[in-house]
Amino acid sequence: MGVRGLQGFVGSTCPHICTVVNIRELAEHHRTKYPGHTPTIVVDAMCCLRYWYTPDSWICGGQWREYFSALRDFVAAFESAGIKLIFFFDGMVEPGKRDEWVKRRLKNNREISKIFHYIKSKRDQPGRNMFFIPSGLAIFTRFALKSLGQETFCSLQEADYEVAAYGLQHHCLGILGEDTDYLIYDTCPYLSIGDLCLETLETVMLCRETLCESLGLHVADLPLLACLLGNDITPEGMFESFRYKCLSSYASVKENAGKKGNIILAVSDYISKVLHLYQGEKKIEELLPLGPNKALFYKGVTSYLLPGQTSPWLVQKPKVVITDKQVASLNPEPKQEVPMCVDPESKQDVPVCTDPESMQEVPMCTDPESKQEIPMCTDPESKQEIPMCTDPESKREASMCPYPEDKQKLPSETEAQLNVQVLMCMHPEIKQEDTMDLEPEIKQVTMVSESEVLKAARMHHVHSESYLVYNIMSSGEIECSNTLEDELDQALPSQAFIYRPVRQRVYSLLLGDWKDGASTGPVVKEWFVYPGNSLRHPDLVRPLQMTVQGGTPSLEVLWLSQEPAAQARRLDSLLACFNLSSSKEELQAIESPLRALCCLLIYLFVQVDTLSLEDLHAFIAQALCLQGKSTSQLVNLQLDYINSRAVQLGSLLVRGLTMLVLVNSACGFPWTTSEFMPWNVFDGKLFHQKYLQSEKGYAVEVLLEQNRSWLTKFHNLKAVVCKACSKESRRIVGRTHWNTHYTGRLGRQGSSSHRTGSTHGHPGQGQPWRDQGSGGRQYEHDQWRRY
Repeated sequence: MGVRGLQGFVGSTCPHICTVVNIRELAEHHRTKYPGHTPTIVVDAMCCLRYWYTPDSWICGGQWREYFSALRDFVAAFESAGIKLIFFFDGMVEPGKRDEWVKRRLKNNREISKIFHYIKSKRDQPGRNMFFIPSGLAIFTRFALKSLGQETFCSLQEADYEVAAYGLQHHCLGILGEDTDYLIYDTCPYLSIGDLCLETLETVMLCRETLCESLGLHVADLPLLACLLGNDITPEGMFESFRYKCLSSYASVKENAGKKGNIILAVSDYISKVLHLYQGEKKIEELLPLGPNKALFYKGVTSYLLPGQTSPWLVQKPKVVITDKQVASLNPEPKQEVPMCVDPESKQDVPVCTDPESMQEVPMCTDPESKQEIPMCTDPESKQEIPMCTDPESKREASMCPYPEDKQKLPSETEAQLNVQVLMCMHPEIKQEDTMDLEPEIKQVTMVSESEVLKAARMHHVHSESYLVYNIMSSGEIECSNTLEDELDQALPSQAFIYRPVRQRVYSLLLGDWKDGASTGPVVKEWFVYPGNSLRHPDLVRPLQMTVQGGTPSLEVLWLSQEPAAQARRLDSLLACFNLSSSKEELQAIESPLRALCCLLIYLFVQVDTLSLEDLHAFIAQALCLQGKSTSQLVNLQLDYINSRAVQLGSLLVRGLTMLVLVNSACGFPWTTSEFMPWNVFDGKLFHQKYLQSEKGYAVEVLLEQNRSWLTKFHNLKAVVCKACSKESRRIVGRTHWNTHYTGRLGRQGSSSHRTGSTHGHPGQGQPWRDQGSGGRQYEHDQWRRY
């Protein structure tokens, strides 16, 4: 994340840009500067997950009660200082950053392999130096913060851009995170989460102005520096030869800076002494070896430009100032001069008008075809610049603002479009087809046509109320990061395969009717990490037709209807996604929050034949015992040793809880989210304890800690799961009853209506589930029905 080498450079060569500050004192100063406004810190939540996860145990699936308590303490510390927190989470991976995402996931795979090797050799949890965040941590953190009354947003593009834009537009006290990109954005101060002391609210503030003084640069030069050094958009190797050329001619090499530090100093020196000399006189491509990477370079620079900002490296010096008479047609304030920038190719003047409300400069582009000026309007609510297009039929100007009725003060995805359009005006040599690569994420074709339904999906996404639904409907592309899965364990299939039929039925619900086996129809790109997947291409997954009692309801009914009968339709749809319609009465009789867990257990035990009666006992016992445990009791719980299979089962269940979030939001929220929040139904260490006890053959009474009141509930839950599984010809037995040759790697014949067999292996052929190959295949049927 961030700018390559900048974090180390700041720590070793420029430590003076880091200042220890007291956030309480900063808040008091902010109140004086902005009377009547609550000091606000915008938090890059994805950077903070490791800081927030303080429990000692992380290997068993997550200590969710402890984690929730840590989040509550974090929020309370800021509330006691009168500081408001605004949290942002990554909502999607931009196509231009997919390669970097894949690179990190493959690196994580190697780390996970080392973790399982350690577990199997030491029978213990590795040290914190091998720490890997529990599955689903980012997803459930959103809901935890919302339940704590915090304002939480999910981004529509890269989260760091929206964080920086929000901080600038709302005069925030600072940005709390751990990403050197926040040194590059010209926004509010950057505060380090890694150096935060919660008791005193002291942390380190990194000052971009001081950084510029040390490098001899202006703040507006930082995006250029970031791209030349390498970031998530411009690969590190893109300007490698240029950087070494700068280093070879750099006369002030510092011994204590190291090679990377001296490269940063050398590139900065070149910018300040060479590029500044010709700035505005020559085009940037004449000064830098851009070659075929010109569009990518421009994309990198513009990615740091927040609403209302421009880069001096993308325009030439203004040479003409138009008259007051000309201004009058653009601006009601006739005495204000409007600067002009010159198109470097056509030499035409490109006027810049000023918004009378915000006093911000608003660029005017010229349509290269019609030569008409295209003004950029400003959203009166968000103060964001939005390009105006002209209807060729009516000649009326129409705002390109998506959902102008939306009053949320959030950074819009149109900002990226604005940057590209202004760039094309300034650099007409960049063709329209070049911008397809420049900003692929904004050339997105939605899978679902514009409607109230799509607006509702977007609203739930932005407000962190749903999971993956808007991604499926808007781009047809989703991802799931690494899970603690042992690639050498052939008996347990990956969670990506186990829960794929659920996702396929959700696709059918969200993307419309189609028939199984149809040659055409919607395809969802799944970037799911699982052992053996090289991630060179996504898996292409088609919807799976689902059977809902009374017919599949429309999204309008599920999401927008206020009719009393709609709630029953929502529940029917949820159960149908898990293929559990026949168990509706039994599940409805179970009290919350065990109902959702029971639903998930039925699905898991039907899908995975290698789950045993001992596993079922452990899952149910831990859920019941959790209801009577305090957080301190869970903290003090000690395990005899760590079992690698139990580690996988813990992560498998938590991933299943995230699938419940997906299905519940896709079906219109028939259940409250608290029913499948892990701190209500799962604790990693507690499950591990029950697993070890069950594996040793302990009686149910021992698993339930001799609590007779839980015994009846235990047998009721077990009966519901076993009965539902028997309907699918799945008999749950103890491990002593397994055949010696049985490994669970093979598809199993049975009576399931969707059991069609796999195109990559058939019963009796001995093909291991871990060898499913990489993405790029199309999956149409419920071929992963049994393992």
